[in-house]
Amino acid sequence: MPVVVVDRVADAVPLARALVAGGLPAIELTLRTPVALDAMRAIAAEVPGILLGAGTVTTPAQAEAAVDAGARFLVSPGATPGLLAAMTATGVPFLPGTATVSEVLAVLEAGVTEMKFFPAEAAGGAPWLSSVASPVPAARFCPTGGITAASAPTYLALPNVGCVGGSWITPKDAVAAGDWDRVEQLAAQAARLGA
Repeated sequence: MPVVVVDRVADAVPLARALVAGGLPAIELTLRTPVALDAMRAIAAEVPGILLGAGTVTTPAQAEAAVDAGARFLVSPGATPGLLAAMTATGVPFLPGTATVSEVLAVLEAGVTEMKFFPAEAAGGAPWLSSVASPVPAARFCPTGGITAASAPTYLALPNVGCVGGSWITPKDAVAAGDWDRVEQLAAQAARLGA
């Protein structure tokens, strides 16, 4: 899944269209910039073929604002009880962030089995996920954070990984230059990783 940072609203729609054309019809648009919610509104209005998600959701207010802007799922880097409750209250699917076994257990206790593992590479990477697969078999992960096209297949081969997220699909220089052909090519390459 592409993890996207949009600095200019004008880039949002062509970027989303390039991802869909490349075979990646889902996007995690992060709430890291002042234009992120406007970018979501533009994508929701103009790119009907995409599953639009909001990433870097760190507060209950952001969860609500993202859904109001058109997000159909939410992704957070961590999972406090208040944030879990707020994401649940939105009624849309979400991936709460975890980085330790205790956090995984707390999310499972809240009734959530699908979660983000972040920051994946810094927190132990594929070996960590492999190690927790047996003692915590109910948990399934979308690892993000430091994953590359080269490391993604290792993660995708794990039984407790459903998908990976990465920013390598939408490199900052390609987005800044409006190089949508490059984004589409990178999306096509990433789409083949899970095939």
